[in-house]
Amino acid sequence: MKKIDKVLLASQFFGGLSENHLDEIKTIAVDRFYAKGEIVFFDGDEGNGFYLVVEGRINVYKLSSEGKEQILHIVHAGETIGAVPVFSGESFPANARALTRSHLLFFPRDAFIELIVNKPALTMNILALLSMRLREFTIQVENLSLKEIPGRLAAYFLYLSREQGKGDRITLTMSKGQLANLLGTGPESLSRALGNMKVRELIEEEGTTIRLVDRDALEVLAEYGKNKSS
Repeated sequence: MKKIDKVLLASQFFGGLSENHLDEIKTIAVDRFYAKGEIVFFDGDEGNGFYLVVEGRINVYKLSSEGKEQILHIVHAGETIGAVPVFSGESFPANARALTRSHLLFFPRDAFIELIVNKPALTMNILALLSMRLREFTIQVENLSLKEIPGRLAAYFLYLSREQGKGDRITLTMSKGQLANLLGTGPESLSRALGNMKVRELIEEEGTTIRLVDRDALEVLAEYGKNKSS
């Protein structure tokens, strides 16, 4: 099976579709390749299609009026970028930049909508994905506005644990600087929060691997911003 077929089958958008439907999907897909640091689209560009990551990682971010970058999410292989504006008929609401050399599939809006009109299975996948995106942004807004740094970090570790499905071991897929940006803080504050978690024996850190030592305490920290022994 070709790599593109595997990515399509494993993706939230196209997973579970029949082979015939996947073949139709591939007929409208356009290969696009990006070097590290290259822009995929800018905030405000016309939402004339969406992207599926085949290889690489894409940083989706906003810029403040002062030019400060706020990461919204890091998109990996099998995940989509720009689906919401495609179906709302609006422009892209953020910027997207390749963090590594990346291979994307681009799906033109008009061709895709024409293709899915009579495909309820694909329509349900799309609704599920859009609902998940809304939930992610709701959680992120709540974390950034209501929780202190340790609570944000604990919530993110628990989110990664669920997403990666590796039990109590998670792998950080971004640099500490990018993680600090994602959590709306600075590198020094992130380092202090990590150090505090290690002192409290909530986590253990080995390179890019984090072991969740006391999951119950992390759940409490994520919810209330306090360690269970506090």
